[in-house]
Amino acid sequence: MIRIDHIGIAVRNMEAGNELFAKLLGEAHYKIETVESEKVHTSFFRIGESKIELLEAGDPESPIAKFIEKRGEGIHHIAFAVDDIRAEIERLEAEGFVPLNREPKRGADNMLVAFLHPKSSNGVLVELCQPASPQEL
Repeated sequence: MIRIDHIGIAVRNMEAGNELFAKLLGEAHYKIETVESEKVHTSFFRIGESKIELLEAGDPESPIAKFIEKRGEGIHHIAFAVDDIRAEIERLEAEGFVPLNREPKRGADNMLVAFLHPKSSNGVLVELCQPASPQEL
């Protein structure tokens, strides 16, 4: 089963982004986390069964910094929760999608993640995510 896990939104300033989304959603973020491997700071808001993930660059050379420089703030990716991330990567590649990483890596919010190239998905960066087991963290 696939469902929307979260929508990632690139922000220049996490504090301002948290304030804006707290006002919009009527409650504060529930988690802030840094993902060193991606050089990004994240903040999560719950919205029903899904989440909003704010992404702030932790380094001027990070993918988020480059995204904001090129496109400005806004929607960065959509993430789909999957039951078996490795099987989904394989299935989607067979369907013609181009994985940016064939082997899942540790992401924010205790997830294993993998991305599909936007050129293979109508310009949308797609993230696949699956809760990581304790040994995968």
